[in-house]
Amino acid sequence: MPDRQRAMPTTTPAQAPTTPSLLLYGAVGSGHSYKVRSLLLLSATAHRYQCISLDTPRAPRPAAFVAASRFGEVPVLVDETGGAHCQSNAILIHLAQHTHRFGGAPAERGTVVEWLFWESNRIGFSVPNLRFALRWAPQPADVLDYLRARATADLATLDQTLASTEFLLPSGPTIADLACSAYLFWLAETGIAAEDFAHVARWLDSLSALPSWVHPDKALAP
Repeated sequence: MPDRQRAMPTTTPAQAPTTPSLLLYGAVGSGHSYKVRSLLLLSATAHRYQCISLDTPRAPRPAAFVAASRFGEVPVLVDETGGAHCQSNAILIHLAQHTHRFGGAPAERGTVVEWLFWESNRIGFSVPNLRFALRWAPQPADVLDYLRARATADLATLDQTLASTEFLLPSGPTIADLACSAYLFWLAETGIAAEDFAHVARWLDSLSALPSWVHPDKALAP
């Protein structure tokens, strides 16, 4: 009888690398984009990042971005279903829920949301608008004085809170910290020294020491 046919070894073809399903649209210099990009990096969440030039008028921007951006702004996160999520703090909440990272302890969730609302009305208004006025859109002296006074008051609020805790919530860094700190890594551009707010300066150092933290200039580069 003929010898039994020797079984040929089977080989599994190498799988092509998969493309991350999450896509973040952001922009250079956008602290709101940085909030989301920072969370994705710190949580090691696979994603793609596409930089949108805000110098380009809205109409000729990439069609996929225009279709996804309900308000014509960055950031926008497109998820695996093709659904688009807009507004930075809303995206932070969405990602914290889905990654189970940086959302805070269960008992802290309400306080996290309070800080996100505070940020959008206070430090997320004063510092970026002061920075924008100084760098790109000159304003009258009284406008600059108003923005500087608000920014100083907001930094004082943060400094007072951080005098008794390393991060804004006892459990550790959360999306509240990522939101409130986003523009402060560019604080020197406003003429305000972080060192004048010792607890804020220490907090920013603690955030920048987190594993996988990346400065916004690098994180948002095209």
